[in-house]
Amino acid sequence: GAGVAVVFVPVSSTVQNITVLGATGSIGVSTLDVIRRHPDRYRAFALCAHSQIDKLFEQCLEFKPYFAVLSDAKLAAQLAERLVAAGLKTEVRHGVKALVDLSSAPEVDAVMAAIVGAAGLMPSIGAARAGKRVLLANKESLVMAGAFFMDAVHAGGAELLPIDSEHNAIFQCL
Repeated sequence: GAGVAVVFVPVSSTVQNITVLGATGSIGVSTLDVIRRHPDRYRAFALCAHSQIDKLFEQCLEFKPYFAVLSDAKLAAQLAERLVAAGLKTEVRHGVKALVDLSSAPEVDAVMAAIVGAAGLMPSIGAARAGKRVLLANKESLVMAGAFFMDAVHAGGAELLPIDSEHNAIFQCL
């Protein structure tokens, strides 16, 4: 959508770990801006991107996440080399399993689900099943598998917050 509402509401006074799915896209960048402005409240736990290795590298330098994920193994290896050379301890992973694992990890408090299209479905469902706060900017997850996704939200006791402008507007009206 044209507009994006990125709003985090902390559940406690401790720093919350955020996994950002789609960190290099516009919503991911906006999410990282919120984290940058509120380091006392939020920390980038994992930054995930499809293939924008240069942008993800720069984000890792600034936010020093525990994990970084790219979709391709070769790109992930290149990123890992660059991070080691820069002295960072960020662990680099690749693929859908890594996205699901880092969306449902016990250390994660919230997941910004901003991966476009079908690629965002499995990690979003993983976060929901694990009872995370899911900040959903990927409306395709609801279009493709709405009932399945909502079942995962209810089963996991997750909190689902619509972030994309269109479904956030509907949420606010309701």
